[in-house]
Amino acid sequence: MPEEKEREMTVREAGKKGGETVKKKYGPEFYSRIGKKGGETVAEERGRAFYSEIGKKGGEAVKAKRGPEFYSEIGRRGGETVKEKHGPEYYSRIGKKGGRAKKQST
Repeated sequence: MPEEKEREMTVREAGKKGGETVKKKYGPEFYSRIGKKGGETVAEERGRAFYSEIGKKGGEAVKAKRGPEFYSEIGRRGGETVKEKHGPEYYSRIGKKGGRAKKQST
């Protein structure tokens, strides 16, 4: 019987295997820690303008792909979720707070 050669692992498979090994060894909190460190480093090196710019580009890409109606829909759903969580009087309360803050700043 001819021996079967093992096929080579794809880069994706190797990455997944490595990630699972690291997760077993260090735990999922490890990824949170290194992600936070990376984010802090980027913030120090590139500043707030970088995040503003990539956010704007990302928003434009989503708008081009899904259309402006997408934002209307997710805004509506978000408003419904807040209303369910806090109740309709929440909007009245935060509206009053916003009005007071605006009067104080002028």
